[in-house]
Amino acid sequence: MRRLVPLAMLLAACHGKSGSPPVPQAPVSSASFTLRTSDGREVGHGSLQQTTAGVLLTADLTGMPAGTHGIHLHAVGQCNAPDFASAGGHFNPASKMHGFRNPAGHHAGDLTNISVPESGALRVELLASGVRLGSGDGTLLDADGSAVVVHALADDYQTDPAGASGTRVACGVVQR
Repeated sequence: MRRLVPLAMLLAACHGKSGSPPVPQAPVSSASFTLRTSDGREVGHGSLQQTTAGVLLTADLTGMPAGTHGIHLHAVGQCNAPDFASAGGHFNPASKMHGFRNPAGHHAGDLTNISVPESGALRVELLASGVRLGSGDGTLLDADGSAVVVHALADDYQTDPAGASGTRVACGVVQR
């Protein structure tokens, strides 16, 4: 019986392990999103691409209201209607204040305004230098995910916490 105890312990320690090493996962270099209004109407789709300078957001918008709008990366990957409050605040892992005009720095999820023409159609390309898609600090693909949110008004780039950019008019969950 004494000889069986060490053997049982050895077998238990090896349980669930295969003879080959784990296959490393490729780093995440892209993600996508679909923007929808609170009534579920699709108004755009886009992608996020990891670059050496940050994450490049590219989107094709259609049916958006004309005018200048704030657009931000939000901290939670949820877009529950009617107000998209479930997306949380701007993505802000470094706990900065809002706005590009803030001398102490801005939220990582702050992006430049977009200007939608009367046609409601626009191709957007924006760089978010303080975020990434891989693992670790500053990743948009953390446990609770993230979202792309378009606001009704222009971001003034200084008013905390959201640049006085008004209600959230479209939201899209970032997906691998």
